[in-house]
Amino acid sequence: MLIVLAFLAAFLLTLSCGLLFFYREAMLNRLADVTARSNAVSSLLSRLLLWRVSDVHTLIDPFQRILPRSPQDVSVVEKRLIRAGLRQDYAVNLFYGAKVLVPFSLSALAFVTGVYRIGPFFVFGITAGIGFMIPDFWLGNRIKARQLAIRLGLPDILDLLVICIEAGLGFDQALARVCDEMGIVQPEITDELALIALEQRAGRSRAEAWKNLAERVSVDTIRALASIVIQADQFGTSMARTLRVHSDSMRTKRTQTAEEEAAKTTVKLVFPLVLFIFPSIFLVTVGPAAILIAEAFKKYL
Repeated sequence: MLIVLAFLAAFLLTLSCGLLFFYREAMLNRLADVTARSNAVSSLLSRLLLWRVSDVHTLIDPFQRILPRSPQDVSVVEKRLIRAGLRQDYAVNLFYGAKVLVPFSLSALAFVTGVYRIGPFFVFGITAGIGFMIPDFWLGNRIKARQLAIRLGLPDILDLLVICIEAGLGFDQALARVCDEMGIVQPEITDELALIALEQRAGRSRAEAWKNLAERVSVDTIRALASIVIQADQFGTSMARTLRVHSDSMRTKRTQTAEEEAAKTTVKLVFPLVLFIFPSIFLVTVGPAAILIAEAFKKYL
């Protein structure tokens, strides 16, 4: 039995080697075709991305000129866009263009669907107002999400930064190392820390770069971290020990915040209980008795 199995294995191995040898050119041609298709798909995707960046900006450019805007308004919008992580040159133009295109799109949708027949002035006014505010709402939600991600990821960044400093790296080298290691896990905060390194390379001092970070991000924990780093740099204290203490205090604060939110759930559950659960319980318990009472009244009346 073993001899038969060995013979079959040797036969199959020889057959596969022969097929691989004789049909090698066909396999290479098929692999070349697959590689060419993947390259074509990648080139198509790159073209689509380039169209998305350049042509969309060209299409929206005439619309963003419709709204009047002052330098103060543009400065405020630029700060909000930077806090949302949108630092492109065309971000402001896209934002103002969206404030024109979104109301127009909603009004066109109301016209096509026939909703405007309810009341043209009322419907078009509502769609224009809501469409004008949608970009602001979207930008505000993106800012809050990014600030939350920065606030939650900062303790992990500080722990790795402390490890790098205690391993012998300087503060700036440790910061660059942390940005390389945590770029995929915490892209928001590593992006901001990478800007600190770029500002210092451009000639700004460490204190000025960290002050710009606190103003750019507008997160309380980042402001506290910036002040701690500036003070440690001015007074020459141990940076690793300072960051470790700050990381521990942040973790304690995060735990206390979670406990506070958990304690608020009992109060927040009152409204769904009163509005949704209690009426259904009342209907299930009292409903059959009410039906029986109604039937009894029908018999005697």
